[in-house]
Amino acid sequence: MTELTKVVMRLDGVAEAHRLDVYEANGGYKALRKVLGEMKPQEVIDEVKASGLRGKGGAGFPAGLKWSFVPQDHPGPKYLACNADEGEPGTFKDRWIIENNPHQMIEGCIICAYAVGLSHIYVYCRGEFYEGKRKIEQAAKEAYEKGYLGDNILGSGFSTHLTVHTGAGSYECGEETALLTSLEGGRGHPKIKPPFPASEGAWRKPTVINNVETLATVPAVISQGARWHAGMGTEKSKGIKMVCVSGHVERPGIYEVEFGVPISAIINDLAGGVWQGRQIKGYFPGGSSTPVLPAEKVDVPYDYESIAEAGSMLGSGALIVFDSETDIVRMAEVITRFYAWESCGKCTPCREGTRWMLQIYERILNGGGRMEDLELLLSICDNLEFKSFCPFGDAAVSVVRSTVSLYRDEYEEYIREHKVYRRRFTPVKH
Repeated sequence: MTELTKVVMRLDGVAEAHRLDVYEANGGYKALRKVLGEMKPQEVIDEVKASGLRGKGGAGFPAGLKWSFVPQDHPGPKYLACNADEGEPGTFKDRWIIENNPHQMIEGCIICAYAVGLSHIYVYCRGEFYEGKRKIEQAAKEAYEKGYLGDNILGSGFSTHLTVHTGAGSYECGEETALLTSLEGGRGHPKIKPPFPASEGAWRKPTVINNVETLATVPAVISQGARWHAGMGTEKSKGIKMVCVSGHVERPGIYEVEFGVPISAIINDLAGGVWQGRQIKGYFPGGSSTPVLPAEKVDVPYDYESIAEAGSMLGSGALIVFDSETDIVRMAEVITRFYAWESCGKCTPCREGTRWMLQIYERILNGGGRMEDLELLLSICDNLEFKSFCPFGDAAVSVVRSTVSLYRDEYEEYIREHKVYRRRFTPVKH
C-alpha cells in the first residue's frame, strides 16, 4: 500500500489551521526564527540548494539555484513574486494551501526574502480564488501584528513587506513574465527572455518567482534540514510532491507522495482505482498541457526524469485519468477549445493556430472531417510548437499531437463513418 508523506499537507485535518495561533502551536514560524537567529542569507540559499528542492509549478528548476541568480549587490529594491495564479486544468494544490494553511506559504516567502534580500513580497493570486485571497490577507494581517512581517522582523534588522495582488482569471498569467507584466498593471502578455526575471523582473528590478507549493515546502527544508529532504525521492527528483488526482477515479483529491512512486500506485492505492470498475485508457501525468500517456505506461515512476523518458512531463502535478469509454476526439476538442480561448493573442502562431485546430475538431465532431485533417493538425502543431514567446503554444499542441499519435484509429473512425458527436450522460453512482 502506497503511503502518504505529508510535508506541505502536515496540518491536513487540523481544525482552523489557517489561523496564526494554530499554526504556531504546530511548529509554525520556527523555521523563520531559526534563519533570522542562526543563519546568514547565503547559508539559507546553500541549504535550499543542498536539499534538491525543485520548483513545483511545472518546469522543476532548482529553487536554490534560482535564488542564487539574483545579484546580491544590486543597490535598489528586489522583489519576490509568489505565483498563486493556479490555472492549469486539473491542478488545485496551491488553492488548497492558501485556503487551508496560508501561513506556511507566507513563512516560506519571508525565508526566501531574507535569503535573497528582497524588500517586498507580492502574492499574485488568481482572481477567482476569493476565499484564498481572503485567507492570505487575514494571515498576512496576523503576521504583521505578530512581527513576522514589516520592519525589523523579530528584532533581526531584516525588513520585508507583503501585498496580495489579484489577477483577472488569465491562464496565461501563470507564465512568469506575463505574471510580472500583469502585476505591473499591464496586459498579461509574455516577454522574450533574456533578460530573465532574476536580473530584470518586476519594474525592471531583480525578482524571484516561485509558486505556492515550492515556497510552502521551504519551512520544512529549513526545520528538518537539507539532508532530510534530499533523502526522500529519487537521485534527481528529491523530496515530495502534491499530486492532484482527478478524472475517472473513485477518490479524486490531493495526495502528497515521495517522488519515484509508481503512477499506478497513486491511481489504485490512493485514488481508489478507475471508477465504476472500468479500465484505464490513458492519463495526463501533469495537467492538460502535458502529452497523454497510454495505459501501458501507467507503472512509470512519478518523477521528472521517468515521465520525460516515457514521453511526457510531470508538469504542475495534475494527474488526470480517463477510462476506456472516453471519447478521445471529444476530449481533445474540449482541451483545444480551452487553449484557443485562453491564448493571450500576442503571438500569431499561437493566436491563429489554436483557433485553426479548434475549427478542425469542430468539423470532425460534426461529421465533416477529412482524412487529410489529421496531417493538417500535426502540421499546425509543428508550426505552433517552439514558435511563441512562452510555452503556451507547446502546451496547446500536447493533447493534439499525443492523441492523434496514440489513438489515431478513433479519429479515423469519426472521419470514415461521418460520426456526429452527441453528448451522452452516464449516471454517477454514489
